[in-house]
Amino acid sequence: MLENKFSKISIIIPVFNEEKTLLQLLEKVIHAPVANLQKEIIIINDFSTDNTKNILDNIQDKNIKILHHQKNQGKGAALQTGFKVVTGDIILIQDADLEYNPNEYQNLIQPILDGQADIVYGSRFIGAQPHRVLYFWHYLGNKFLTLLSNMFSNLNLTDMETCYKVFKKEVIEKINIEEKHFGFEPEFTIKAARQKFRFYEIGIAYAGRTYEEGKKIKAKDGWRAIWCIVKYGVFN
Repeated sequence: MLENKFSKISIIIPVFNEEKTLLQLLEKVIHAPVANLQKEIIIINDFSTDNTKNILDNIQDKNIKILHHQKNQGKGAALQTGFKVVTGDIILIQDADLEYNPNEYQNLIQPILDGQADIVYGSRFIGAQPHRVLYFWHYLGNKFLTLLSNMFSNLNLTDMETCYKVFKKEVIEKINIEEKHFGFEPEFTIKAARQKFRFYEIGIAYAGRTYEEGKKIKAKDGWRAIWCIVKYGVFN
């Protein structure tokens, strides 16, 4: 049952050099079902060096907020910029590529609408949705990082590193995010778990990219994630 207190969902899209996929992704986001919620789309251009800024400058839609960083700061920094301007009751994080399908929104927000969850993660490792078969070591790295995070958060997540994180606005209001890059994922997870928010997971489809197609995460990001898990799991 839809709780009356939810009227708007804010979809935050951090963007860095996604000229090939941005407009197609945005079209999917605009038409994605979100129950009866009003939809607010917030795009943060993290100082892209390709044609992304020109594409964004040509978008004229009152429901889309476009913000530009004056230097490249990282995904976590872009999300922090987005969090400062959201007006929705529910926040959803969407990458600017096409690895994650906005048609999943309804399933992702439903546990929150039903009053069961405060936070919902879209897991690439559960459910019967299609998944592109790609890098074994990336898969193993994701599983290891999730296991390590679970040890400190005392959660039993299957996919801590997923892009699809959906949560009530009050969650981010109670968490001080520090990480500027991909360390956002474990930091948010551990800090939210410490606040005793209710987590749910939903199986999602995943159309992963190769590096030739634009995948950006590198081995150094994995090492940083390990450090962040220890930092926020032990010292915070």
